[in-house]
Amino acid sequence: MTAIVQSLTNSEAEAEEWQLRCDMAAVFRISARLGWNEQIGNHNSLMLPQRTPDEKPTFLINARGWRFEELTASNLIVCDLDGNVLRGKGELRKVAFHIHARIHVRNPAATCVLHVHPQYLTALSMLQNPEMALAHHNNLVLNDRVVIDVLGDEPVADNSEGDRIADLMGNKTIMIMASHGVTVVGPTVHDAFDELFGAERTTMYQITAMSTGQPLRRLPERLRRHNHGPRSSHADARLHLDAWRRILDKQEPDYAS
Repeated sequence: MTAIVQSLTNSEAEAEEWQLRCDMAAVFRISARLGWNEQIGNHNSLMLPQRTPDEKPTFLINARGWRFEELTASNLIVCDLDGNVLRGKGELRKVAFHIHARIHVRNPAATCVLHVHPQYLTALSMLQNPEMALAHHNNLVLNDRVVIDVLGDEPVADNSEGDRIADLMGNKTIMIMASHGVTVVGPTVHDAFDELFGAERTTMYQITAMSTGQPLRRLPERLRRHNHGPRSSHADARLHLDAWRRILDKQEPDYAS
């Protein structure tokens, strides 16, 4: 099953979906502020809870043609796993469907999928050896959670390529997509967001250090944390997103409209 089944009344389900929409809208606005998105490209999705076992699995995603800073909780669209828009106005971009729907189908733990082109992770993806070095304390936690896709040499155009990406990701949470960007997944919006933020920040340190021409320090292998659980099991992921939402509540309150 690709979404969590919960026993909820209609009003409870609507209230929960609204909170999820607000979290997603916040991530879009934060991503815009940090320059993670590619113009009107890139896409973030979230599986919605199913109220009954026979209810069709659905996911939230941004519609084609919107910049991230325009997005609000109410203008995200709801699609099924076949790519049909069930609620909301707008079109589901084909490349978004092939990446997101197939990851949701094949990786049940990937409730939230963030696919963006942030500056430093994207720069790393363009190197001949696009690996995160074991050079910063953050890498002790992050590196075991990373997989590198070196086969995606052109834009994703069909479900078979989406399936290949989903299968390669497996139980990892960060995929560096060679010559492309990054996809980060998590069991919640805040898990995926915090992981993406940490990965981009840590890669910024690495790229900056590499620009000096000096070799990077390497931390001892024995210090790796080997953590494969949710990001929030070892980081304040929820508190991080809440802090950003307080800023948005003051400066861009329309995100939650």
